[in-house]
Amino acid sequence: MQKSIKPLAIGLIVLGAVLRVMQTWNFAPVGAISLFAGARLRGWQAYLVPLVLMAATDPLLHGYSAATPLVYASFLINVWIGTRLRRSENPLWIGSAAVAGSVQFFLLTNFAWLAASSMYPHTLAGVMACYAAGVPFFWRTLASDLFYSGVLFGLHAWLSRTVAPAERVARHAIERVAAQAV
Repeated sequence: MQKSIKPLAIGLIVLGAVLRVMQTWNFAPVGAISLFAGARLRGWQAYLVPLVLMAATDPLLHGYSAATPLVYASFLINVWIGTRLRRSENPLWIGSAAVAGSVQFFLLTNFAWLAASSMYPHTLAGVMACYAAGVPFFWRTLASDLFYSGVLFGLHAWLSRTVAPAERVARHAIERVAAQAV
């Protein structure tokens, strides 16, 4: 029977939360943390991680805005994307999931910015201008999601082989296959 408490995964998430508070230049680990939580935690725990992380750190960084609900929703989508990685340590799959998370975050949060502000007219030209203005932020989001996903998933893979073998993904996948064969 698999343990539902995963101290290694939770410890890495806490480390990511500390890094979020120390972030610079829109290089934050929240997208990667959401992806990682979906991949390594189960059920409500995974979905609670980005909500608590954002609610606890937003007041310290910049507060809340009209776009906050869509930002939070975007991180919940990242958790859902991460659930597709529960049985994988494949860097290509993890990297692809990080890219997908970055793209959906860009699309949702720029839409939220457009809808909540009067900076851009609500026309096709305004939509295009808003998304074009967001491209520099997208590259930093993509870079941070790829970097922090590599760090979190890489550290988890290494530490689950050396320090906390009960959390090893490959071992659990093998046990599931063996249990299904019986």
